[in-house]
Amino acid sequence: MTQPAHPAPKKPDWLKVRMPGGERYAQLKETFRRLELNTVCEEARCPNVGECWGEGTATLMILGEMCTRGCSFCAVTTGNPRGAYDPREPEHVGRALGELDLAYVVLTMVDRDDLSDGGAAHVAQTVQRIKHYAPELLVETLVGDFGGVAADVETVVLEGRPDVFAHNVEVVPRLQKTMRDHRCSWERSIEVLRTAKAAGAKYTKSSLMVGCGETEDELLEALALLRAADVDVVTIGQYLRPSPKHAELLRYVEPAEFERYKAAGAALGFQFVASGPLVRSSYRAAEGFLKGILHGVPSTFDDSYGKRQKRSLKVVT
Repeated sequence: MTQPAHPAPKKPDWLKVRMPGGERYAQLKETFRRLELNTVCEEARCPNVGECWGEGTATLMILGEMCTRGCSFCAVTTGNPRGAYDPREPEHVGRALGELDLAYVVLTMVDRDDLSDGGAAHVAQTVQRIKHYAPELLVETLVGDFGGVAADVETVVLEGRPDVFAHNVEVVPRLQKTMRDHRCSWERSIEVLRTAKAAGAKYTKSSLMVGCGETEDELLEALALLRAADVDVVTIGQYLRPSPKHAELLRYVEPAEFERYKAAGAALGFQFVASGPLVRSSYRAAEGFLKGILHGVPSTFDDSYGKRQKRSLKVVT
């Protein structure tokens, strides 16, 4: 039997979470099933699903359950949908969210290289229908790179008009080829974020995973490069290996290191940095901050592993 290149590190206490449950969790699970909505919370096996669903928040995934990319860290199913998608989905999602009492929703997608526009028009239409049925609902679009086609990025921004445009670089530049699909790159992702901001996106957001083999200096350099691309919000979280088939987890990053990243991001000028072991790209601390500034009342969450602190935040500009 082949031995792994590195022995699996022992999971530390700060990464242990309760099993999902409770009345609100059960209610949302039933609602999503009844309305036939996919959530990345389940597809990507997010460790925060119990906490977030228990508080009535979730991230919806559109354009199906099959991604055309094969990133080595991701638990979402990889394959070729051969152009198949549900054209009724924008209306369906809009109506469904109109039934739910939410203030902020993250709308994410699988990569769809099999579609001529990568699914950009579908994303834009979905945002439009959400806004039709729930005008006050703030919408963040967490999208793929659309093959680097600027016009498709602009479609999401100009036709969908999401409140926040998000695209994840995922890992530091050196690890792009080993952790992401061969069609992805740091340069392309940065250009997507730049294009979105140039097209009129008010706030842009990205995310980094740690524990994959990066050094602290590389992570700090990646933060500087994101800020140079005028990214407003960044999240930094621990990579957790979905299965033995996925990329190796090399280390668990200590909470003190996450705090250093948070301080470094603030010093670079990000408007908000969520940095912690259980932080994910769709994370309620960042969403809470964005909800506040989009409503004109800046607020934040101190992401001390999910515990909200009711205090004001000085926005770094």
